[in-house]
Amino acid sequence: MEKLIRAIIAGWGAKKIGGGKCGCIGTVFVFIILYWLLGFVFKVL
Repeated sequence: MEKLIRAIIAGWGAKKIGGGKCGCIGTVFVFIILYWLLGFVFKVL
């Protein structure tokens, strides 16, 4: 369940941050970074 929530939040954030300006590769890159960073957040909580 934790991974699903991380993926949803990272996907939403990647769409907001990289969706319009960076193109597909930028969105994927932002998704990976957000997913990785959210891993640290969920470990703390």
